[in-house]
Amino acid sequence: MDTSKTQLMVSLARDELDALLDCAAEKGARRALLDLGLTGEDAFSDIRELRALLQALRHAKQTAWHTLIRLGTTGLILTLMGGLAVKFQLV
Repeated sequence: MDTSKTQLMVSLARDELDALLDCAAEKGARRALLDLGLTGEDAFSDIRELRALLQALRHAKQTAWHTLIRLGTTGLILTLMGGLAVKFQLV
C-alpha cells in the first residue's frame, strides 16, 4: 500500500466540529495576542488605548485636511478680491 497517497477520513457531528473550530479560533487568537505582546491583565486597557490613539490620529488627519482646504479657499477668495480691487482701482 502506497502511504504517500493515503487519505484519512474523519467523521464529526456538527456540534463537535463547531466546538473544535471554536477551540482552534480561541487558541489562534491567544497566540496572535501573545505575538503582539498583548497578554495579561493590561491587555484590555492596552487595546482600548490603541483604539483611542488610532481614533485621535484619524481625527487629526481629518482636521489637517479641513484646515488645508480652508486655507486654500481663503487664499483663492483673497486673490479674487485683490484682483477686483486692482481692476476697479480701489487700491
